[in-house]
Amino acid sequence: MPQLLKRFLLAATALVACAGSAQAGSITVYSALEEDEIAAYLTAAKKAMPDVQVNVLRLSTGDLGARLLAEANNPQADVVWGFAVTNMMHPDIKKQLAPYAAKGSDTLPAQFKAADKTWFAATGYVGAFCVNTEVLKAKKLPMPTSWKDLTNPVYKGELVMPNPASSGTGYLQVAAILQGMGAEKGWGLLKAIDPNMAQYTTSGSKPCKMARAGEFAIGASLAFVAMQSIEAGYPVQMVIPADLAGYELEASGLLKTAKNKKDAERFLDWTLSGDAAKLYASFKEMTTLPGAPQSAMAKKAGLPADLTKVLYPMDFAKSAKERDGILKTWQASIGR
Repeated sequence: MPQLLKRFLLAATALVACAGSAQAGSITVYSALEEDEIAAYLTAAKKAMPDVQVNVLRLSTGDLGARLLAEANNPQADVVWGFAVTNMMHPDIKKQLAPYAAKGSDTLPAQFKAADKTWFAATGYVGAFCVNTEVLKAKKLPMPTSWKDLTNPVYKGELVMPNPASSGTGYLQVAAILQGMGAEKGWGLLKAIDPNMAQYTTSGSKPCKMARAGEFAIGASLAFVAMQSIEAGYPVQMVIPADLAGYELEASGLLKTAKNKKDAERFLDWTLSGDAAKLYASFKEMTTLPGAPQSAMAKKAGLPADLTKVLYPMDFAKSAKERDGILKTWQASIGR
């Protein structure tokens, strides 16, 4: 059975099971968060809301977006939880959301919530380089500090990054470069880096895993994967590019057609609670809640405590609007 069909059938089976229980005391949640963090969050949420059964259908960002679009005329979920905000802003997805000011959302900085209250983001993920220090030393390569550094011919065949057409991580990296430099200079930089690129992966975490294994010197990936690699003892140094460090928010919102609105709102309130914030530090490099603790793993890896000082101020509405055009240009000029 083709893998895509298999995933669709598994998701459909889970959806039927969830939809059947979307009633008082039960909610159906669609999420793009990772399975291990979902399990940890739900264990804590159950203690706070023992009377609510939270049924989660977990899909990748792309698959979740496709499902929401397919169900536009008949939404099946109560809540969308931890979904890339660039995708959440798709007009046919955003119009499915109902305004709701979750408890605690008033403390979030403006860039981490919608002005019309249709979504908010408690967490996010940050683009970073995973640099294998042993490979650098063996091949006498300099430590890169920026995207511009990656144009140096000495890195030929030593770079790997996600393909923005298949990876949300890849897209946020490209979007930050284009927004920060403008289209002409941004595409010029990407084309200048391309000759050094060994390959473009379909996964955002894979470049870091390949670099830490010594397959390549540098993987443009995610900060959290770099942090995990350092914690596990791999010879990795995390580099937040000094120029145009991109990031993505993981947004949550209430569906207009929620069958159990009251409990759906309670769940969204919980995602901004102190208990939730304590858990986020175990899984996320970026938490938007004021006062949320930084993990020991993040400190060890050298992640700045105040990410706002190093991240490019992404325009997510612009990222969403220009996505199709950017990917078309990518495929025509760089795609391989």
